[in-house]
Parts: sequence; structure tokens; C-alpha cells
Amino acid sequence: MRKQKNGINKKFLYNWGNIIFCPSFSGKIYIIWYNVRHMINFKKLNSSIKSAIIGLKAAVKEEQTFKIQITVAVLVIFFMFYFPLIVLERVTLVLTIVLVLGLELINSQIERILDFLEPEFNHKIRRIKDLSASAVLVVVIGSIFIGLLIFLPYIH
Repeated sequence: MRKQKNGINKKFLYNWGNIIFCPSFSGKIYIIWYNVRHMINFKKLNSSIKSAIIGLKAAVKEEQTFKIQITVAVLVIFFMFYFPLIVLERVTLVLTIVLVLGLELINSQIERILDFLEPEFNHKIRRIKDLSASAVLVVVIGSIFIGLLIFLPYIH
């Protein structure tokens, strides 16, 4: 019999890279992580986070619609704590805010890429930009509807 590692018989452990699988008698498979420092390159992670923050600052500084959406998001967050909402309503509002802001960032990214590829006016490029903006509009209209459904019962 093999030696035990942390109280687990080693013959039941299956190694796959930096992840260890350990089946149980109930049929479940437990995953035991180890060597997390070797799995995650913290320098790359730090660099990625810095790049994301720089992009977020650029969007806040340069994109008018993003500024408007941030302002509305702050207002919604204020009302989230002002009214006695249940947890599910708060989670729904947070997910809606994240969806709108994330889609707006993707829309801005698409517009900038297209402006870079085709600086001159092009009807096909205009159509792509319009479709991208309409995706944001659909999500914004849906989020307004969700906000009304959540907040209207609390307004007397």
C-alpha cells in the first residue's frame, strides 16, 4: 500500500498537470488543487489588470454614452440601497448594469476597430456600426424595463 498524503491513500489520486483528482466511494470526484503559484503567472495577471483599467479609464474619458450609462448605474446603485430590495432584485440589477456597461465597451471596441480599418465613410461599415449600437439599445431598453419592474412597487 502506498503512503498517505494528507490522510488520502495515494493509490486513489490521479494526477493531471497541477490538478489532482480523487474519486470517493459515493461516486463523486473531488478536485484537489496544488501548486497554485505555478498555475498562475501573477506578473501576467497584474499586467492584464493594469491594461483593463487603462481601457476602462479611456472609455470613461472618451465615450459619451459610457459616461451616461455610468451615471445611471450609480443612480440605480443608490436606489438599490435606498429601497428595501430583496437579494434577488439586487443581483438582477447588478447583472443588468454589468451587461449594459460590458456591451457598451464591446460596441465601442467594434466602432474603433472599424474606424481604424476604414477611415473613410463606407455604407457597409456604417451598417455594422448600426447593428452593434442596436444590440446595446436592446439591452438598455430591457434593463429599463427590469428597473421599472423592480422599483415601481416601492414607489408610492
